[in-house]
Amino acid sequence: MNTRLDEFVRYRSVMNERIAQIEHLGIKRFFNLDTNAYHDGALSGKTKELLGLVASMVLRCNDCVDYHILQCVDGGWSDEELYDAFNVALVVGGSIVIPHLRHAVETLDLCRRMKAENRQ
Repeated sequence: MNTRLDEFVRYRSVMNERIAQIEHLGIKRFFNLDTNAYHDGALSGKTKELLGLVASMVLRCNDCVDYHILQCVDGGWSDEELYDAFNVALVVGGSIVIPHLRHAVETLDLCRRMKAENRQ
């Protein structure tokens, strides 16, 4: 069964490949900056992904929420730890984050199902 999360992963991959073909220094620099921001440093990359998830929920970017949940699950965060992060986003962002909380919970469920089916 193809889910919206499967489609997101496919679309992101296709479009990132397309964007990589663009010869524009500013775009290339930004993508490099974004990638490197999540490498281990004073904070682990795993922790940085969790921070990215909270920021994405507060900023109300569902594509970013999807990406960071995939990264957080790959990084080994438990559902309970992710629920705590969801709560921080809700407290920081307020009730306007509720639709994105719904989206995040659905994404986490889909991601866990994909993992169980070895589709990720």
